[in-house]
Amino acid sequence: MPGVRNDPVAGAIWMLVSCALLAGVAALGRYLTSVDVHPFQVVFLRVLFAFVTMLPLLAFRGTELFRTDQPKIYIWRVISATIAMTTWFSALALLPVGEVTAISFLTPIFATIGAALFLSEVVRVRRWIATLAGFAGVLIILRPGFESLGAGALLAIVSAFAMGVTSIILKHMTARDDPDKIVFISTALLVPMTSVAAVFVWDGLTGQQWLLLFVMGLIATLGHVTLVRAFAATEASIVVGFDFARLPFAVLFGYLALGELIDIWTWVGAGVIFASTVYIARREARLKRQTAVAGIGSPAARS
Repeated sequence: MPGVRNDPVAGAIWMLVSCALLAGVAALGRYLTSVDVHPFQVVFLRVLFAFVTMLPLLAFRGTELFRTDQPKIYIWRVISATIAMTTWFSALALLPVGEVTAISFLTPIFATIGAALFLSEVVRVRRWIATLAGFAGVLIILRPGFESLGAGALLAIVSAFAMGVTSIILKHMTARDDPDKIVFISTALLVPMTSVAAVFVWDGLTGQQWLLLFVMGLIATLGHVTLVRAFAATEASIVVGFDFARLPFAVLFGYLALGELIDIWTWVGAGVIFASTVYIARREARLKRQTAVAGIGSPAARS
């Protein structure tokens, strides 16, 4: 089992790098879908090229890179990741990259709900209030009643839910497998999984589109490796605190690639969602520390 680390500076740096890279993936996805590359095809080729860029790892790690004692968890992660990516790129075909990114801040909130429902985790009143505040942030972004709630917004919300499930799974995986192995095995399994839908919508691509998809695969790999390293380096509450950096990166890249900007209400709503997720993460970390201290001080622990 990998050694336990707690290096907040390293975690913050890895997370900021990951935010920039994943915002770049979103901007490229938005551009490619805007020139009529089907989202299913984008997902498959993004995964395929990501896997290709990871193959050199085999030269250093050998077949050990495929070995894991938690294969069932990988299957569940691949299923949830496939749903998350498919709905994410489908949302990018319909909404500005900044708006989709803002809605994705719901991911930790959905993770909290999932932990309560499926892992029997105790969620106290203050965390439920923070969760409701996060959904209020989404209402600020979408403004139902003032603007119609379209398919793009619904797809972005579904993607955030699936990413929430994936994040729960990921944190458990880092305790037993190292970051490179997690990303390599997951990507290898995602290639056949995502190819099924792509077959039915396949269309010819230009040389520029092939190049952009290859670049997307490369930076997606780097983005997820750095993300896993961030979670492995320090507490999740610290990592989550830097996730808001994805929004300015996404807005910048969206403007450079497509001339897109988001309105002030999207910034406000994203801020409300982010504040609630940071509160949830820090509250969870505080309760874990209190539980650990109580455990050390108990008669059973002293014996």
